[in-house]
Amino acid sequence: MKITDIQTYVVDCYRTNFVFVKIFTDEGIHGVGEATLEYKEHAVQGAIEELKRYLIGKSPLDIEAHYHNIYRDAYWRGGAVLMSALSSVEMAMWDISAKALGVPVYRMLGGKVHEKVKVYANGWFAGAKTPEQFAEKAKETVARGFKGMKWDPFGHSYLTITHEELDLALQCISAVREAVGFGVDLFIEGHGRFNVPTAIQIVQEIAPFKPVWFEEPVPPDNVDALVQVRAKSKVAIAGGERLYTRYGFKDVFEKRALDYVQPDVSHAGGILEMRKIASIAESHHIPFAPHNPSGPIANAATLQIAACSPNFFYLEIMATDVPWRKDITNENLRFEDGYMYIPDEPGLGIDLNVEALKEHPYIQHDLRHYTGQLTQIRPPGAIHYF
Repeated sequence: MKITDIQTYVVDCYRTNFVFVKIFTDEGIHGVGEATLEYKEHAVQGAIEELKRYLIGKSPLDIEAHYHNIYRDAYWRGGAVLMSALSSVEMAMWDISAKALGVPVYRMLGGKVHEKVKVYANGWFAGAKTPEQFAEKAKETVARGFKGMKWDPFGHSYLTITHEELDLALQCISAVREAVGFGVDLFIEGHGRFNVPTAIQIVQEIAPFKPVWFEEPVPPDNVDALVQVRAKSKVAIAGGERLYTRYGFKDVFEKRALDYVQPDVSHAGGILEMRKIASIAESHHIPFAPHNPSGPIANAATLQIAACSPNFFYLEIMATDVPWRKDITNENLRFEDGYMYIPDEPGLGIDLNVEALKEHPYIQHDLRHYTGQLTQIRPPGAIHYF
């Protein structure tokens, strides 16, 4: 079997643009992957075009060799653009390999440990501005069956936070906790906003609300800063979505910087690299909770990893999405009582509808995290897609 072509599709999804890849072979088996990288879509698309020069004519079954050679021969190793491009083609090759054998990807990685995984919602708060509005949306989310919810209540704060901004954030957390009770898991997102003393102050203030974790309290480029925050925190610290490969997590594990690790399958290196990171985390008795707010192919790949990872903890997923999400793939998710079930179809169990992708071309979107507009994350017509 040989790779004959690789096509990339960039699809508007309001918050950003999905980036999908499709690998074709001479035996008629194709595979799909996802390289969604917020606000760097064209750069990733160009990087995938570069990878075509290496991959076309080669067997898609030699996944480890191709991953190794691409990573090595980039010379300037790592980085979000290269790693997202590499992650997507790696994903697609696993899809092809498993389809060729007629089995789901998880069967090739040791088999199923979990039949289903617990899910927490992101994006559930879309449009909310006041603590009361957050509380009402939280109750609606729990009524849909979610057992956990994550959000960033810190407005446009960056590095430091005023007393007024912190008070408003605490009011928001308090309102949500009061609305849903302590039987629902809350996850507080930091988006790498704060310097060390501010993060320590915040984590002390949010502790009474018993969140599962405080995510990315400081910018992602200094592991020692994470160590400092974690050392003074009564709340578990999570992070890792902006780290790439097992090498990027080396200091995190050795310095015990995180209580939960959150690599992203679309950026960290793809399916097998994620499985390796999960195994290293398991050896340190650290739970594995991948970052997963992107599109349907990334979610399908993350579910395959969840199936075979003993230390898998929680699956992140967007509560709603653009109305055309149901059109661009044949995604078929089973969600019951707070859990998502692992699909058993061959490969990743999902495929692209190329004609539908073309109906929603690239639209430029900008980062909302530090503008105070983070809750504008979904369009007015957003749908429940599972």
